[in-house]
Amino acid sequence: MILGNLSGLSEFRLLGFSGNSHLHPLLFVILLSLYILTLVANTVVAFTINTDNTLHTPMYFFLTQLSCLDICYLSVMIPTILENMMVGTVSISKTRCAVQMFSFLLFGVAECFLLAAMSLDRYFAVCHPLHYTIIMSSRVCRSLVAGSYICGAAVGFVHTLITFSSPLCGSAIDHFFCEIQPMLDLLCGNTFPRELQVILVAVFAILSPFLLIIYSYINIISTILHMASAESQQKAFSTCSSHLLVVTLFYGTAGSTYLRPKSTYCAAVDKFLSLSYSVLTPLLNPIIYSLRNKEVKSALKKKWRKINLMW
Repeated sequence: MILGNLSGLSEFRLLGFSGNSHLHPLLFVILLSLYILTLVANTVVAFTINTDNTLHTPMYFFLTQLSCLDICYLSVMIPTILENMMVGTVSISKTRCAVQMFSFLLFGVAECFLLAAMSLDRYFAVCHPLHYTIIMSSRVCRSLVAGSYICGAAVGFVHTLITFSSPLCGSAIDHFFCEIQPMLDLLCGNTFPRELQVILVAVFAILSPFLLIIYSYINIISTILHMASAESQQKAFSTCSSHLLVVTLFYGTAGSTYLRPKSTYCAAVDKFLSLSYSVLTPLLNPIIYSLRNKEVKSALKKKWRKINLMW
């Protein structure tokens, strides 16, 4: 760690998994394989939805956007992680580090709000079915997606600007990309204002859409329980179960990282959690929606049959 105010610092060192260099070749193969698999899975889901007219509904429009977000979100950090596996400690310019943090926050926060938009879609579909097509028009859907990206960009810009305009007393980042908490550890003097900022950002970016999701599902469950037939209840719940699994997976890993006290912070644990929500979540999302959704499975089978006929 370099001591003193390094206001003229031009680059950082990403330590990554420097303490487990003997595992780098194995981790490189595993992460590269997962990255390729995730890109393929999300691309297939997005392509299938866009080319199948039966899936041109608000729910699948949001699913396409989720797949695109997952691809972007994962691509922000995986190349740097793979570079770390190949060469060990990675030197990264201050500009690249700032862009990486901004992009990470942009796509991460946008996904939080997109999941909230998807819960609203399910709320109107189950609780107000007669007005669903009017309420969830294509214009409203596009506006919700645009709003998700705007919120992500605002959080990313403000947080990155404040972090990189603060005096730094170190250049070694104990992480595999420019994450929030490791960057806070490099700040000089009293870091409480910056830590408070992270908490406020987490409350806005994680808790506010999460509370909207909770509110939506309280109403959805209440409506389902008042349905006359068990068949109607099962059909309504099946349209929400995939989204519930994705929300649990995303918020479980993200919340355990950003909403826990600093006193419990551990670099090794933080790296593991970061890998969980940055690698496993984008991979599992298309799998969850594909395996638990009859319409998506049917569309995928039709595409597969067409490919077989072509060959």
